[in-house]
Amino acid sequence: MSGKRSIFEEVEDTRKAAATPGALSAGQGRRRNFARAWLMVLFAMVVVMIVVGGLTRLTDSGLSITEWAPISGAVPPMSEADWQAEFAAYQQTDEYRLQNAGMSMAEFRYIYWWEWGHRQLGRVIGLVWALGFAFMLATGRMPRGWTGRFVLLGALGGLQGAIGWWMVHSGLQAGMVDVASYRLATHLGIAFLILSLIAWYVLRLSRDEADLLQARRGLDRTMKGMTTGLLHLSFVQMLIGALVAGIDAGRLFPDWPLMAGGIMPPDMWQIEPVWRNLFENAGTVQFIHRVVGYVLAALAIGVVLAARKSANRAVKGAAQVAAAMIFVQATLGVVTVMHSSPLYLAILHQLGAVFTIVLILRARFAAMHPPMQSARGA
Repeated sequence: MSGKRSIFEEVEDTRKAAATPGALSAGQGRRRNFARAWLMVLFAMVVVMIVVGGLTRLTDSGLSITEWAPISGAVPPMSEADWQAEFAAYQQTDEYRLQNAGMSMAEFRYIYWWEWGHRQLGRVIGLVWALGFAFMLATGRMPRGWTGRFVLLGALGGLQGAIGWWMVHSGLQAGMVDVASYRLATHLGIAFLILSLIAWYVLRLSRDEADLLQARRGLDRTMKGMTTGLLHLSFVQMLIGALVAGIDAGRLFPDWPLMAGGIMPPDMWQIEPVWRNLFENAGTVQFIHRVVGYVLAALAIGVVLAARKSANRAVKGAAQVAAAMIFVQATLGVVTVMHSSPLYLAILHQLGAVFTIVLILRARFAAMHPPMQSARGA
């Protein structure tokens, strides 16, 4: 048992030291900046990948390579014999026999290079991801808590490659002259998921963690909810748009706002069983795409009206820009349909979907983490 202390004995001060301001983000600035730059490069490459994928589909090039060779496929045909072998394999497909019989070698090479370029770009994206990830691990530049997020991006990229072949394989089956539309929608959906995650990560890395934690106190629940609704519905609309592209539905019914002179297209439910009309009936799929577009436009108007009540200028501005992009995208969709989806308009419409998703994500991020503003700006 310890003895009694003298009233004059000094007692050690056991109080904890005050927290150091900025300790949460100390030493993370350079790491976050490097990761953000790396992600921005990946973002740009994925956007290009989406455009090249759209052009590959619109030029009917996707079935020109009839095997999946992730490693050896990186080398294109190097001799005339190699080209003849590739062309002979393509001539065994129903797309060639039923749609492209008599195609010349020059015409085959044209579609082959589109598909090879699409696959090669996927390999390059995977390489850029792997090199950046390995560099951050090896040099200690990995931002704290971000390893799992970056692994997820790599895993989704690998999954996307497998889904790409699953999609192409459907078009190589007997009686098929195109890939299955629902597989095309899955492939594009994963691409937009990857793009959205990259954009969200870039937004998070643009501000330090302490700032984000503090900003969360000013969460705008109304705008968060409305932009979340916009995001989900826009993603669904993008998937429906992929179905439209998959069965060339955008090249039919060039009148607007009617379809073949009526509110609804003729023979909407003629395919048996009925559920197949949702994927294979051009009139049905385009009609649904139009209706969802109208709903999105109505929701965008609601977002604009709600944003006017927001006290934060950044939140208000981001929401209004996202809503404006939805109207631009809807207008572009109408123009594309009325011109029977020429290649340049179809690609612009696909790019519009990219801008729409990213701007909605930006608006949602602003609502969840409103930046500080002066009292005068409130």
